[in-house]
Amino acid sequence: MKAYTYIEKGRFELLDKPKPEILDPKDAIVKVTLSSICSSDLHIKHGSVPRAVPGITVGHEMVGVVVNVGPEVKTVSVGDRVTVNVETFCGECFFCKRGYVNNCTDPDGGWALGCRIDGGQTEYVRVPYADQGLDRIPDSVTDRQALLVGDVLATGFWAARISEIKEDDTVLIIGAGPTGLCTLQCVMLKNPKKIIVCEASPERRAFVLHHYPHVQVVEPADCLAVVQGLERGGADVVIEVAGSGDTFELAWRSARPNAIVTVVALYDKPQVLPLPDMYGKNLTFKTGGVDGCDCAEILSLIEAGRIDTTSLITHIFPLSRIDEAYKIFENKEDGVIKVAIDNSF
Repeated sequence: MKAYTYIEKGRFELLDKPKPEILDPKDAIVKVTLSSICSSDLHIKHGSVPRAVPGITVGHEMVGVVVNVGPEVKTVSVGDRVTVNVETFCGECFFCKRGYVNNCTDPDGGWALGCRIDGGQTEYVRVPYADQGLDRIPDSVTDRQALLVGDVLATGFWAARISEIKEDDTVLIIGAGPTGLCTLQCVMLKNPKKIIVCEASPERRAFVLHHYPHVQVVEPADCLAVVQGLERGGADVVIEVAGSGDTFELAWRSARPNAIVTVVALYDKPQVLPLPDMYGKNLTFKTGGVDGCDCAEILSLIEAGRIDTTSLITHIFPLSRIDEAYKIFENKEDGVIKVAIDNSF
């Protein structure tokens, strides 16, 4: 089978690899029908994910059909259409039992697929702990509707959940890339009084205004003045999804005193926490990788029509043209938001 493979820093290649096999009774094999390219894949390519293993198949956001299951798999069967969770988690350790599945203590726990074990930009993928890592897609939900559930949509849902958003709040989202737009839809479910999106790209600002006309959109240069002009002197909740340049500083400066700042972004470089400058703001920071254990609930919300991320998928390529797909995504060409890799053509 063809598999897009991490060779070394700066280099991915489409290689021939053997189809995966069941290695553990809790494994499942999924025939990948649709996968996507994520910014985290670019972080691996750029060498900023030290735990990524050269030789692995990249990709951690995918849907497909179950073609084989281990004898201890109970929740999915051969023939089921499924979403694949970005995280591998056992469901039994201290962290899993408390919903902190990103910190699963299994050797393959946390973000493993497409980082430490073979991922999904390929034809077939082995999913460990399939009972936790796979969710059946409702019959009325298409593959395209479900594609983002296992990663960026789960991240947006988690970010909105941990940010403790109240209906009287003003929420600032920094970044309108794929994760930021998924976060926006999940924040909308909380019905805050006001939502502001800060984005540098004119094309992405236009995308937000077109699809979410009730949301206020600002440029980074104007963001601080806009939020400091609010009644409370800043946003009640700031969710930082951009992870570029000075966005971390913009996030905490845009927060009102006693606000929550949720950092979802994965940075290429260390960020400075200038505690003397922050002193007296009494901010609460929430940071880290997604705890992706809400996928079944997210699929229910998609089925009910309350979440729809299909407009984010702006480009589709076959696996044979994945190099071209990466070029467009990495360079933000042609108004790209999210790229899907379709194995059906």
